[in-house]
Amino acid sequence: MQKIVIADDEAAGRTLIKQYLQEYPTMIVVGEANNGVDAVKIINEFKPDVVFLDIQMPGLTGFDVLKYLEEIPQIIFSTAYDQYALQAFEVHAIDYLLKPYTGVRFNAAIQKLRLNQSQNLTPVQPLAESLINPLQYPEKILIQQNQKLVTVNVRDIIWISAEGDYSKIITNRGNYLSNYGISQLELKLNPQHFIRVHRSSIIHLEFVKEIQKQLSSYDVIMQNGDWVRVSRGYMDNIKKLTY
Repeated sequence: MQKIVIADDEAAGRTLIKQYLQEYPTMIVVGEANNGVDAVKIINEFKPDVVFLDIQMPGLTGFDVLKYLEEIPQIIFSTAYDQYALQAFEVHAIDYLLKPYTGVRFNAAIQKLRLNQSQNLTPVQPLAESLINPLQYPEKILIQQNQKLVTVNVRDIIWISAEGDYSKIITNRGNYLSNYGISQLELKLNPQHFIRVHRSSIIHLEFVKEIQKQLSSYDVIMQNGDWVRVSRGYMDNIKKLTY
């Protein structure tokens, strides 16, 4: 049996792949994602053998997803954009399915996959070597507010607070509620500037006014006057910055 994950922001695209996979009973879909951040989480959790990966997705692109994987599976890109084909094969993808594609074209991709597996080729090391460019963290993010998307400069974020399954983003221009959880947002932020200090809090070091040491913890005072408690499990993140 081969474990399959499908990452595509379009439900129709995921459904089509599952329909085509019905001809291959040994290939079992164990997870689906409709954005790049969830794709990272699902792939790292299920460790699939093969991933059908879209490129243009919310949160992270398909190429960005590869940078966060603990293990690199066999990759078949499935996308409506032809301009990324060369880049796809530079990261040793098995195939590049350009939407819309037929069942015949899909079957050809599966045959390439099987040939690659029969030759016992593993893309793990080549992929890791090919992703040599440093991670590019966004300077701006889009946050949905009612029926519109609001642009937020990452440099303006003071800190982030978990709000259930959502996140409250506190900036020097106002506060915003993101549909993403705090762990998902953490993936998008440069760890040289943002550090997790609590399961419910991420702070921007540029906006730290001072840190007060308590008996068994720390309190971070931000420049806007907010106090952020450092939990015991994240105290090492603060100690690493202490000289």
